[in-house]
Amino acid sequence: MHIREETATRHTLAVVVDNEPGILARIAGLFTARGYNIESLTVSEVTEDKAVSRITIVTSASAHVMEQIIAQLDRLVPVHRVTDLTVQGAHVERELALVKVAGAGDHRIEALRLADVYRARVVDATTASFVFEVTGGREKIDTFVTLMAEVGLVEVARTGIVAIARGREAA
Repeated sequence: MHIREETATRHTLAVVVDNEPGILARIAGLFTARGYNIESLTVSEVTEDKAVSRITIVTSASAHVMEQIIAQLDRLVPVHRVTDLTVQGAHVERELALVKVAGAGDHRIEALRLADVYRARVVDATTASFVFEVTGGREKIDTFVTLMAEVGLVEVARTGIVAIARGREAA
């Protein structure tokens, strides 16, 4: 008997939940208990009364395991719905990063030139450093950070992925 192993692929999940204490820990625990890593996790309130939050989770798993994870998430009482945006189809993903770069002379000029190419905004400046705000896909931010390492990268803070389905329907 030959068992075919499925390869793990990257999935972006949108999980709409009641905004109550402990729900994030329960969801993260579901992944941890099964030995799956959460690559990115963002949470924010999405209703005016702050009663509902949307959690965006990026993880890698086989299709079979992803079905199990979604089914288990769906069974949690405060979960309204779980959508695998990757399977659903076209969606938009973005991330924001704050990138601190220190340097003088040519390094400072090069940092500004690269920031312009990547459409990064200067959100703080001193005579010795800049803090840039850059948004976009994960690859764009990874590349920007790599380039800034060559001209004086000091620190990076990233938000994690936020994603939304394209078209008229809600995820």
